Amino acid sequence: MAKKQVRNEAVQERDFFADVMDVVRQIPRGRVTSYGAIAKYLGAARSARIVGYCMNNSHTVKPKVPAHRVVNSAGILSGKHHFGPEDRMQQLLEKEGIRVKDDQVVDFTKRFWDPSVELELR
Repeated sequence: MAKKQVRNEAVQERDFFADVMDVVRQIPRGRVTSYGAIAKYLGAARSARIVGYCMNNSHTVKPKVPAHRVVNSAGILSGKHHFGPEDRMQQLLEKEGIRVKDDQVVDFTKRFWDPSVELELR
């Protein structure tokens, strides 16, 4: 999905998939964000499902994308079945110090990383 942006009187094509991967690569270890927060940051607030689709395909991208740091808006590991063994996403998060109980990030609001706050707006 390409979107045109005008900057300094020049039209540029945007690659939404690449933009999502760029944002996800910037999520710090030990923090999580949501599909919706990424979509909102990219100016496509209603595209959380498309961000999820991008995460489902992130294993094909290099350099690596820490897709395990992206959860749903309630902190639930809704994409865990895309990580191979059923508990792989949880293992990756716990390795970074994030506690998970019943497929949900413990202290989600404390661990939440909002790209709209943390990154310079586009």
